[in-house]
Amino acid sequence: MSRRSIPWLVVAGVLVAALSLRAPIIAVTPVLPDIVRDLGIGAASAGLLTTAPVIMFAAITPVAALLIRRAGAELALLLSLSGVLFGTFVRALPGYGSMLAGMFIIGAAITIGNVVVPVIIRRDLPAERTAVATAAYSATLNVGSLVTALGTVPLAELMGWPLALLVWSSVTVVGLALWIVHIVRSKSWRSAERASGEAGKRESGDTGENITGPLPVIVDNRVAAIVRRPIVWMLFAAFGMQSAIYYGMSTWLPTMLIDTTGTDAATAGALASLFQGVAIVGALLAPVLLKYLGAVPAGVLMGACFGTMVIGMLFAPEVAAVWASFGAIAHSSGFVLIFTAMVRVSRSDAEAATMSALVQGGGYVLAALGAPLLGALNEISGGWQAPMLAVIAATVVYSTALVSAMFVALRRG
Repeated sequence: MSRRSIPWLVVAGVLVAALSLRAPIIAVTPVLPDIVRDLGIGAASAGLLTTAPVIMFAAITPVAALLIRRAGAELALLLSLSGVLFGTFVRALPGYGSMLAGMFIIGAAITIGNVVVPVIIRRDLPAERTAVATAAYSATLNVGSLVTALGTVPLAELMGWPLALLVWSSVTVVGLALWIVHIVRSKSWRSAERASGEAGKRESGDTGENITGPLPVIVDNRVAAIVRRPIVWMLFAAFGMQSAIYYGMSTWLPTMLIDTTGTDAATAGALASLFQGVAIVGALLAPVLLKYLGAVPAGVLMGACFGTMVIGMLFAPEVAAVWASFGAIAHSSGFVLIFTAMVRVSRSDAEAATMSALVQGGGYVLAALGAPLLGALNEISGGWQAPMLAVIAATVVYSTALVSAMFVALRRG
């Protein structure tokens, strides 16, 4: 295939797959009050439902990378979607244990997709199109989250929340079908990957552990030297706090709106969906900010947006739509800024892969604490002031780390 051609079936397959790589996690959040009531669980246990996948993001990344090396990119994405579908059905079984197990399975499967999609984009698309494709992929992740955030409560009112969560598996089925069509049409993909791997081994004299593409696994033998670089810890702190705020607020924002404004579940879910929907714009806004404002001002602006969200929710929750929009821009644009800085300060492909593994792996450990911590603080204090104070603290760390990282990246650039 010519590097100048655009494989539209691959693009379509990746974008449809992206609809299933965040939505199964977000779909739970609008109906959390119903889940808590029907299963008789506490707020911290409910928060674990959306945290379980994030735990898998942190733990399964090396296994996902090994799977991709052994099975190939196409089969890995197929397995990812199959795992999401299987986990969705396990989650639909009665009881909290089954639901939690299903969320762990979904998280493990999504981890494979998180790792393999950038590889497919970089490998199959022309170099000048990869940035646009990555932005489209990021935006589609948020589209899936938006649709499930908006649609789950109305479906739950019609058929109950267990079936409402199961309905979204139809999107995964479509993604599976489209990706199978791509694999069937690409008859030579197995031999092409095998030949590429053998050529790389012969050229480098490697034993088979090298990889191609931007896989977030540790492949550099100078890990200790990379860990000593301050920029790594800045990016780790920024990514960890950004992810903790995102998953914490995604989990509890609908419940927070019900408690603080007295709105019904459907309206709260619709308002909270802005936290996912405006993120579509935020992902596309980051390159514009970098171009016209510069790295450091862009980092300052993202911190200010998160701060505006928290302060607004504390003092004027009745206009939560405005504050959710600020938060959406902060988390989606901040994500792009973090990875832009990582690319800019990396001195080789191997170092970039190692840095990505350290930042993402460690960052998702912090992210996994977000929802349970906010839920526990709400349960202990009986309100949302204490959880929001915790988010303010995370925002301060995030802003300091992000601006510092942008400053270092600017000097590097």
